[in-house]
Amino acid sequence: MQSVSARSPTRPLTIVAQDPGVRFGGKVLLTQVEVPAETLAPGPWGYRVQVVDYNATTGEFYSPLRFPDNALGELVDPFQGKSADQLLANPQFHQQNVYAIAMRILARFEFALGRRVSWSFRTHQLKIAPHAFAQANAFFSPDDEGLYFGYFPGTRGTIFTCLSHDVVAHETTHALLDGLRSEFTTPSSPDQAAFHEGFSDIVALLSVFALSDVVQAILTKGRSRSTAVKRVDGRTLILASEVTVEKLKKSLLLGLADEMGQELSGVRGQALRRSAELPPGDYFADPAYDEPHRRGELLVAAVLTAFLRVIEARLLGLDAGKSGWLDLERVIEEAATAADQLLTMSIRAIDYLMPVHLTFSDFLSALLTADCELCPNDKRYQYRNQLLRSFADYKIAPSSTGTATERGIWLTPDLSLNYDAVHFKTLQTDRDEVFRFIWENRTALGLCDRVYTRVLSVRPCLRIGPDGFLLRETVAEYLQSTTIPAQQLEFFDIDRPPEMPADATVRIEGGGTLVFDEFGRLKFNIRNRIDDGFRQSARIAYLWRLGYFRDQKKPLAGSQSFAELHRLRALNARTRYREAWT
Repeated sequence: MQSVSARSPTRPLTIVAQDPGVRFGGKVLLTQVEVPAETLAPGPWGYRVQVVDYNATTGEFYSPLRFPDNALGELVDPFQGKSADQLLANPQFHQQNVYAIAMRILARFEFALGRRVSWSFRTHQLKIAPHAFAQANAFFSPDDEGLYFGYFPGTRGTIFTCLSHDVVAHETTHALLDGLRSEFTTPSSPDQAAFHEGFSDIVALLSVFALSDVVQAILTKGRSRSTAVKRVDGRTLILASEVTVEKLKKSLLLGLADEMGQELSGVRGQALRRSAELPPGDYFADPAYDEPHRRGELLVAAVLTAFLRVIEARLLGLDAGKSGWLDLERVIEEAATAADQLLTMSIRAIDYLMPVHLTFSDFLSALLTADCELCPNDKRYQYRNQLLRSFADYKIAPSSTGTATERGIWLTPDLSLNYDAVHFKTLQTDRDEVFRFIWENRTALGLCDRVYTRVLSVRPCLRIGPDGFLLRETVAEYLQSTTIPAQQLEFFDIDRPPEMPADATVRIEGGGTLVFDEFGRLKFNIRNRIDDGFRQSARIAYLWRLGYFRDQKKPLAGSQSFAELHRLRALNARTRYREAWT
């Protein structure tokens, strides 16, 4: 094994910036990203990611990547300065590509959440197979504790899904989200079914747009010889009229979608193009948007619209002389910064979501709250206002009314709570201590004491805002559940669908997320009550319409569900109920 110098907390590694099919000036765009420096075994095999390059189709193991080191004993990037032609057919570069992107996404989650983030399985290392099988698919398998990337023939030769930044980031996000909110894969509402795909798309796309090299390549493509870009005194300027919301949609979003072309549509579908082209409107009454992939596109469209509006807001004032021209370098910097901050907000919002039965409206309130906690003054670029506007364009309103000055944020509960029975220190780390707090305050917290209650997690956090402001919180999740015959639903004020047999077995769940401040006092009780008759009735009616309670077969689990979901996405197929839960 080799050791990394303590002076280097991160290490730059070369990756494909977007996808081999995305070419600028006829060349594949490569870039370097910073990943946590660590001691690596051949693979690469690190403390959180282990690349196992086995091809199940051919039965072949590929030789694992071994990093060279320099005179200081620091591991160095073996592919720095190499051309794309030298790298794209090199299996060891493929290994580095998946390792670096997965570790970059993991590091972004840990920075945003202010703590270490675990996978959904018990072991510590996510296995990644960059050449897993000869098939146009890529998926996360919680049962096998890994990410599996296929390859298939294309017009330019073999297409390796492991070389797509978008695909690798998307699958890594599935693995991380499953660890943070395991109940998001249980049968619930159309929004919950769509959230895994939509959120993974958001993280993947924003992580790409946070790379300055990608933004620069897209903005300058086709403009180098046009009147929209010029050189003045050593600076490159771009017309301000070229970076409006509508122009950015065409260049950044649709431009990237066009470059990706058809090769990877067999793996990722046309999610970016459909989301970018989706005009504002109310799509929730359209049965086509009950399908998880299509519904997830609404969430992506809302966030990407906010992203473009934030860029426009950040560019205001750059043209102080009102010349109509902007410094291209500053435009690129502002766009990448906007993507990076929205990425942080989106990830951080997960801590402000209930553990089960979420809706897009809940996610919007979580987004607003996550940002307000660390950036109370949002007057300059108005991220929260842009999010409210963009979600409203797609008829998504926040779940919370918010305050007079901050619309949509979760409210601090005005409750009389008993803290005498719990200890502050252990409340930050111990599930039994949190359960003691919950049980002592079950009436005030609105829990139902006729069902099972368990604490899923307790996670202390230290978050850092853009201005360096520190926020210490403890986030705890609890779940309530019971399995009853349908005839007993009335005891929870839940309506039984007219055709549902009285003896049908029905499982109902509820739960909440408790957020404590640095002094151990409750800040937020973000919940879906198990005895919320209206919400539970809608959920059960929805699942009954899809045949969930009538079919004795269980939903697809683990690797089957993620793999099947992605297969259907590639085919643009409508998903049956058992395939709707990733």
